[in-house]
Amino acid sequence: MANTYIAIATVTVGSGGASSIDFTSIPGTYTDLCILYSARSSDSATNWNNVKMTFNGSTANQTWRFTAGYNNGTATAGISGQVEIWVNFNGSTGSTFGNALVYIPNYTSSNNKPVSIETVTEGKTQDQVMGIVAGLWSNSSAITSIGVTPSSGTFMQNTTATLYGIKKN
Repeated sequence: MANTYIAIATVTVGSGGASSIDFTSIPGTYTDLCILYSARSSDSATNWNNVKMTFNGSTANQTWRFTAGYNNGTATAGISGQVEIWVNFNGSTGSTFGNALVYIPNYTSSNNKPVSIETVTEGKTQDQVMGIVAGLWSNSSAITSIGVTPSSGTFMQNTTATLYGIKKN
């Protein structure tokens, strides 16, 4: 069965940056949701920056498991609390952005919501990371809003995120 991706909303950060990207009033007319983003944060103190995700304004009842590959090794961990997705930081190679795909199936269900994420940064050798994240939002409410916020700094100009609704044909 083919899927149709329909852009619900796109946010492009302008000059001066933005503290968060928020998708609100998400309609319940699709089967799944997908967010594609290309992001860079103003933080210059780390090799990459984490992006925190909230559902319906809540950070509660989120659990995550990630596997990441770095230029010098790998890491696997479980996380309770907000999901962490990586983006490039201001000190990395000039004007490069981290990219991610976030997929949320059955977002209107009264069951818990699984979330899968593929994320990668680019830049100088010590700055590269790619990861796969599996998450669960343990909540019976339909997802009506999604927020993403850098753990430090702000999103820089030209950061872009698009929320897609997915219909099964």
